[in-house]
Amino acid sequence: MKIAVCIKQVPGTMQVDIDPDTGVLQRAGISAKMNPYDLYALETALRLKQQVGAHVTAITMGPPQAQAIIKEAYMMGADEGVILSDTRFAGADVLATSYTLAGGLSKLGGFDLIICGKQTTDGDTAQVGPAIAEHLNIPHVAWVKTIEHMEEKSIVVEQNMEDSLEVVRMSYPCLISVEKDIYTPRLPSYLNKKKTRNKQISVLTLDDLSDQSEENYGLSGSPTQVERVFSPQPRDDHTTWDCEQVDGAELLYDLLATEKFI
Repeated sequence: MKIAVCIKQVPGTMQVDIDPDTGVLQRAGISAKMNPYDLYALETALRLKQQVGAHVTAITMGPPQAQAIIKEAYMMGADEGVILSDTRFAGADVLATSYTLAGGLSKLGGFDLIICGKQTTDGDTAQVGPAIAEHLNIPHVAWVKTIEHMEEKSIVVEQNMEDSLEVVRMSYPCLISVEKDIYTPRLPSYLNKKKTRNKQISVLTLDDLSDQSEENYGLSGSPTQVERVFSPQPRDDHTTWDCEQVDGAELLYDLLATEKFI
């Protein structure tokens, strides 16, 4: 069995500047880490590897420095790593990102199961995983809470529908987006770090994909356009009342009414 895990490098700090013209995060020079939700996806793949002897490939899209999270995936137990890196991929929204990842997965080929994290901390759309599946025309299930069991030609998962749980069986190839805490992610292994220190990371560019039309990638392939980006202005003004509980409630009510919140 071949399993692909889609991971992403995200800012490791909240202090991130945004390009006022493009609305794109300026990632150069800031600390970065693997998207926390993707750790659960990677752990899921590694648990399945232990159960059925799968081959696990970690794949990401990003600048060359994103290779750092592929190395982290190696330290956790991934067998292969691939980065989609090309300046023509820069500035991609959900549609262009999922299209690029789908193109990379198609190029690599032969995956039975693709696993994604629920969402990313820098985008929070939770759309990339399902969009990849749509581009690949394969079945997919989001909000996977539990892997019930794996069969020869299908996988059975439990889906968290907030008010209910739904058990779904899907035939391979398919894609799942897993919930936080499906498993507890393991720590990177020092022994794996030593063993994989010089392990190759494959790099794919636009020229390696079947669709090489630049208008389908990066900013050109992103129908979502940012109209305006601004930082909220901090407010230091505040009012303090030293009074009894009933009097305080009346004062608060009068203030909310004056400000037309009620």
